[in-house]
Amino acid sequence: MSGADTAWVGDLVYDEDTGRRGIVTDVRGGSMWVLRPEFGTGRWTSRAPERLTVLIPRERMSQES
Repeated sequence: MSGADTAWVGDLVYDEDTGRRGIVTDVRGGSMWVLRPEFGTGRWTSRAPERLTVLIPRERMSQES
């Protein structure tokens, strides 16, 4: 995976490990991604950015809101 494909804050992603869609809210130290559900409350973390598939990049998310 190239750096351009790595999920980042604001991206809507699909987390293959949990089978959930979520929005990246924080990246801590480049080793832990914090996500919240696309709808609703809660959060979870991922230490495997290669398992996060970007569905809508942050640039498009801000245009669609």
